[in-house]
Amino acid sequence: MSGFDFSKRDSFGSRLGVVAAAAGSAVGLGNIWRFPYVLGENGGGAFLIIYLVIMFAIGIPVMMSELVIGRRSQRNPVGAFRVLAPGKPWYLVGMMGIISAFMILAFYTAVAGWTLEYIYQTLTGGFSGKSSVELTAMFDSFRSESLRPALWFSVFMIATSAIVLGGVRKGIEKSTKIMMPLLFILLLVMCIKSLTLPGAGKGMEFLFKPDFSKITGTTVLMALGQVFFSLSIGMGTIITYGSYIQKDNNLAGTSVQVSLIDTAVAVLAGIAIFPAVFAFGISPSSGEALTFIVLPGIFQQMPGGMIFAFMFFLLLALAALTSTISVLEVIVAYFSEQLRLTRRKAIILATLSMFVLGITASLSLGLTSRIKLFGLNTFDLFNTTTANILLPLGGLLIVIFLGWFFPGRDVKDELSNGGSLKARYYSLYRFIIRFVAPIAITIVFLNGIGLLKI
Repeated sequence: MSGFDFSKRDSFGSRLGVVAAAAGSAVGLGNIWRFPYVLGENGGGAFLIIYLVIMFAIGIPVMMSELVIGRRSQRNPVGAFRVLAPGKPWYLVGMMGIISAFMILAFYTAVAGWTLEYIYQTLTGGFSGKSSVELTAMFDSFRSESLRPALWFSVFMIATSAIVLGGVRKGIEKSTKIMMPLLFILLLVMCIKSLTLPGAGKGMEFLFKPDFSKITGTTVLMALGQVFFSLSIGMGTIITYGSYIQKDNNLAGTSVQVSLIDTAVAVLAGIAIFPAVFAFGISPSSGEALTFIVLPGIFQQMPGGMIFAFMFFLLLALAALTSTISVLEVIVAYFSEQLRLTRRKAIILATLSMFVLGITASLSLGLTSRIKLFGLNTFDLFNTTTANILLPLGGLLIVIFLGWFFPGRDVKDELSNGGSLKARYYSLYRFIIRFVAPIAITIVFLNGIGLLKI
């Protein structure tokens, strides 16, 4: 078997490429349909303030920690811990990230496939003249009574694999440099259109008017969870991308830029969606229903609505694609480095593995609905296990490792680029990853598995 040559390991070619790729990993479907709803239902501007405080106080330091582990080791998540803590069981933390990547890619690419179905329906006039009841029936029928979810999953998975096949610099970096600006352009055009609709002001009020009476312990917990999951922490992506970052890159600066881009996309998505929702007198609802039932109904009533429907679902597809390529890269890096495979063989193995898991997940409301574990179908099992257990637990162990077990001088050396940067924030950062972040993540974890109710 041909082995992996570490001396020829690929890397990002520019600082812009690093930010575009890492931001692409963080920006996903959750930014566009989940964040705006959570923001509006939990105090609007008050929630946004809390979210930003948590983002800077905890989210950015944890992201920096993963980048440090990746760049210091120049390895995939499992290899990183083997290099940094040889002979110790810390590599199991990396293995949790790999397992998370498999599960997330399976159900996430299934949902990404739905966006392709809706692009197709937009182009063929599939929404025309349909009532909300008919749109609901159309969505339910698509997911439960057809093989189309598996078809669209396959198309999306092949597109993801094709980009990753191009390598880190020519595949991932090059594609995200194109897709991220395009995503912002689409969002801005949709924001302008949405804000010109009559009654749009109510949507802006829903999003941004601070209502501190709605702020409870649960609200703070939701903000913490949203920050954590939005930044792709705990699934091995940031460690993997960190391992491709060159030594002159400012890791703290990159973390701040990525976090701000991630938040900007989420807020812009809210501006694009909710003025339209309120302009047409629709009660805002979360998740799938808003995206795949309510909005197609709104687009029909809007002048030039089908153009904006196409733009919206293209936007969703782009956001999903920038995330799926980052998650697939975690698996490919693991296969190529730990199993000593060439990159091409690693991608083929990873893609074939994902077809088995992903098609099962994509058909879990239909043909494979009888496959259940702990009473959950494949899709829900993967989603629940990663969100409530693997990601928070992985993030918790990462900050414990870097805060308490890995030498602080080596962490400072990495963050200061060997002393060439001042890194005046280091003492505060160290305090956060040793004390603040572990406590905060533990609360999210215990709440997720039902042992703590706030």
